Amino acid sequence: YVAICHPLHYTTIMSQNLCVLLVVMSWVLSSANALVHTLLLARLSHFRNNTIPHYFCEPSALLSLSSSDTTINEMVILPLGTLVITLPFICILVSYGRIGVTILRTPSIKGICKALSTCGSHLSVVCLYYGAIIGLYLVPSSNNTNDKDVIVAVIYSLVTPMVNPFIYSLRNRDIKGALRNILNRRLCPQW
Repeated sequence: YVAICHPLHYTTIMSQNLCVLLVVMSWVLSSANALVHTLLLARLSHFRNNTIPHYFCEPSALLSLSSSDTTINEMVILPLGTLVITLPFICILVSYGRIGVTILRTPSIKGICKALSTCGSHLSVVCLYYGAIIGLYLVPSSNNTNDKDVIVAVIYSLVTPMVNPFIYSLRNRDIKGALRNILNRRLCPQW
């Protein structure tokens, strides 16, 4: 938002102190969220089976193994998930709304295309990430959808971080040229 809407003030607004504060707040809030789930899971007992039907310790997968009453855990997942997931997502959407207004005020078509190119790649990764997380945590699922949950968890925890650098590197002219050369060599080999 700051880079597009206030480019001349970027270094002033995004000071080192603000960057440190943003990182610390992100770590504190995510750690607090994890701590709540960990403490609520620690009070459960009598796990029937020690094989988690997931590829990592997802709270919903751990809850399915418990023979204790998990009502409190399930009641905490929705409001806490709503807060942790939707608050940043809403902030991103509001900033993109403001970016859109700024872009539409740009007099040059070339400037509009460049800004949309930058925002489009970022927005696609954001939608992939948040779409998967909202689908996993905020949409109620039946007990028979473990395969869907695993696939969605793979999308937000593995695919999105792998796609992100790929999308941003394809915006680099040198990377595009190298990729074009590789594809040309494979499609039209020199004998």
